[in-house]
Amino acid sequence: MNSFFTEAGALIVQVVFGLYILAVLLRFLFQLSRADFYNPVSQFLVALTNPLLIPLRRIIPGLMGIDLASLILLLALQLLEVYVLSWLNDLPAAMLTLVLASLVSLVRLTIQVYFYAILIRVILSWFMPYGMRQNPAGDLLVSLTEPLMRPARRLLPAVGGLDLSPIVVLVGLQLLQLALAHLLRP
Repeated sequence: MNSFFTEAGALIVQVVFGLYILAVLLRFLFQLSRADFYNPVSQFLVALTNPLLIPLRRIIPGLMGIDLASLILLLALQLLEVYVLSWLNDLPAAMLTLVLASLVSLVRLTIQVYFYAILIRVILSWFMPYGMRQNPAGDLLVSLTEPLMRPARRLLPAVGGLDLSPIVVLVGLQLLQLALAHLLRP
């Protein structure tokens, strides 16, 4: 019976922390890619993350256009999640291990965000090839993924009107995931 409560608690921790970490990460990535701040989706993320970010920004300034407060909040939230999950599962919690696990989780999440954003952008482009910028969510997808797609487009130009750059970027992201997994193997 204790195992059920442990698993249920771990699930709740993962969902609550995971959703909030995703919101903060998306806000950071949208700021980094200079996405439209007044987009309804952006405004939702700002409203959701401001309660924790505004006090942090008073203490931690930005650096060369990078929101350090968001990065520190991401790391702190991920660290807290990993710590709570290790505590729930009665695992030893060395600080260095927790920090490394948190950093790896954040890098993996970032890669997954870009992977699924590009995949969704490709699928949506089939249904509205010229209307991506007219939809608020499509506009954010284009703003978020364009910094990755632009270099791939220069590397592999359109062939017969077909843009193959998403394939290059998706394969590159998968290779990053594999490299990260191999680096972590003992």
